[in-house]
Amino acid sequence: MDRRQFFGTAVASAVLGSQSKVRGDVPSRPNVLYINSDDLGYADLGCYGSKIPTPNIDRIAAEGVRFTQFYGASNICSPSRAGLLTGRYATRTNVPFVLSTPQTTSGMAVTETTSAQVVKSAGYSTFCIGKWHLGVLPQYLPTHRGFDYYFGIPFSNDTLPISIMENEQVVENSPGQDTLTQQFTAKAIDKIAARPQDSPFFMYLAFSAPHIPLVPSAPFRGSTGMGTYADTVAELDAAVGQVMQWLRDNGLDQNTLVMFSSDHGPWYQGSAGNLRGRKAETWEGGMRVPFLARLPGVIQAGSLATGMATGLDILPTVAHIANAQLPSNRLDGVDITPMLTGDQANVDRDMFLYFDGWNLQCARWGKWKLHVARNNTPPWTPSPSVGAMNLPLPLPELYDLQEDPCESSDCSDANPDVVMQIKNRIAQMLPTFPNEVQQAWSFTMSRRVQYVPSGAYPILDS
Repeated sequence: MDRRQFFGTAVASAVLGSQSKVRGDVPSRPNVLYINSDDLGYADLGCYGSKIPTPNIDRIAAEGVRFTQFYGASNICSPSRAGLLTGRYATRTNVPFVLSTPQTTSGMAVTETTSAQVVKSAGYSTFCIGKWHLGVLPQYLPTHRGFDYYFGIPFSNDTLPISIMENEQVVENSPGQDTLTQQFTAKAIDKIAARPQDSPFFMYLAFSAPHIPLVPSAPFRGSTGMGTYADTVAELDAAVGQVMQWLRDNGLDQNTLVMFSSDHGPWYQGSAGNLRGRKAETWEGGMRVPFLARLPGVIQAGSLATGMATGLDILPTVAHIANAQLPSNRLDGVDITPMLTGDQANVDRDMFLYFDGWNLQCARWGKWKLHVARNNTPPWTPSPSVGAMNLPLPLPELYDLQEDPCESSDCSDANPDVVMQIKNRIAQMLPTFPNEVQQAWSFTMSRRVQYVPSGAYPILDS
């Protein structure tokens, strides 16, 4: 046993053993179910203040912990999923952008180690159900990335025509959009039911809802009286409820760590609450998402975690829970087990970086968030005549996310030392990233811009 294995075993025993006082014996190597939604906003669940009925997902919060400062690993789909599954910024994994078409020949670098590979080495059975979006060539598919079984769609549900794959074969072409949530739910339950009985399981259940097109199944159309988006979220909630009920009915309820989140902020519909920005932006609304976790006997029911955590943290956390060895690749995430258990409000971490493609735009250090660059036009809108581009801000903008989570008041003038410290740390971290990141940074910072007020889109100085 090497030092890392010994340390992991010792910490796991200490943390899990101390928590056994919460509710009886704590399971060794619990099952792990990570449920990922697509484009769900920070404030789209009842437990985060939404009027959309989500009683089943809310129950996870009531019986576990709810995080108020959890971030997707990126502001768009493929990079977020790459970061979630590897614990590394997507810019390190060859997935800085969305893999958008069936003709895409690239994918998440084969040198990356996924959470499935990590726990598989510790004896877990591994399943991927739902949206993949990390490459469609055989070497990039889930069954080559540590998953024993895959069933789902390789791209987003707006990449037409969609197809459903089982392992590496297409088994259904052009399925009805209104069947996807049901099919993913049924297959998830089937695979858990048929799992090898001599090993715990790890399942990554990645629903395609509520990504557009919004097509709820017949029983949910008009069910909320709040429109199609709300109906789609209500069906997602019902699907989560089905899986959770099956776990309860089959004696797995007490021995399964269940986590629920979203890949990033909402797109055209959905709510980011009082947070500024949406999907594809590096304002808080584009990346801060709901996150809930439940494991009886380890996670205190009804608890609240107000510290910062991210999708990058899931791999090291799952490795800890599974008593598995961490990969040799440099990890950007950290183990948040002490936050799940309530032992610590925060865990030590390096500065968190907000990327848009190869472009570094913001950095968070403690309660502070510094904006250093921004696109010159909102996403999903026609580009200005000079073309869409990433530009430096005339002056960096600093926001105190503890007092000002909606990023409404730039306080850089009052905190020049904080601005300088964050800028210095950015300069130290940049050389650890691929050349594309460093080149994009150099190019951006070489551009001259006009003065604009804090919070505005930058304008290239002609």
